[in-house]
Amino acid sequence: MEEKKLNEYRKEVAYFMHRLYDKGLTTTSGGNISYKIDEKRLLITPSALDKGRMKSNQVGLMRMSGENLTSSLKPSIESGMHIAIYKKRPDINAIVHAHPTVASTFTVLRRSINCTLTAEARAILGVPKRVPYALMGSALLAETVSDHVTDTHVLLLENHGVVCLGQTLLEAFNRMEVLEAAAKMTLITALLNEKKELNPKQLREIDDLLA
Repeated sequence: MEEKKLNEYRKEVAYFMHRLYDKGLTTTSGGNISYKIDEKRLLITPSALDKGRMKSNQVGLMRMSGENLTSSLKPSIESGMHIAIYKKRPDINAIVHAHPTVASTFTVLRRSINCTLTAEARAILGVPKRVPYALMGSALLAETVSDHVTDTHVLLLENHGVVCLGQTLLEAFNRMEVLEAAAKMTLITALLNEKKELNPKQLREIDDLLA
């Protein structure tokens, strides 16, 4: 039963990585997805494999201590970041990290993605948080990101990419997709120099609905 369940989880991780790639939200070598099985273990996509063709048996298993339980696979360079997030946010079971073009553009700009243009963006994304730059795959990045996850589900890593959290893989993936849409709307309204944002009362109504 344990092995059967693991295989089901692996299939889900691979499935969402395919969706991430097919939607153009990441590149062949970029991005990673993880799923927390329990308090001691997680599944995570490995390094050095084609994300668009990833098979379920290529999804690695790790301990929360950082021990690689799938010796035939090289753990993701960002496995430390995933583990650090799970330790800080026990309510989270899934993490999607990717480099969607427009949303990632805002990680190199001194302006924010506007999540007050649509009710969907406000409800699903809340208020994304900006995380100061740290070298990809470094212990400093893991520490810096985990220091910013307390009150958000969406993080913009400066000069890097995006991290979305969720209780499920679908929830985390949905946040990534909605964030990219919000980033595109922010860009388009800036180019047209016109927008109508949700007002404070409308924002409160959405927040209260989700409370």
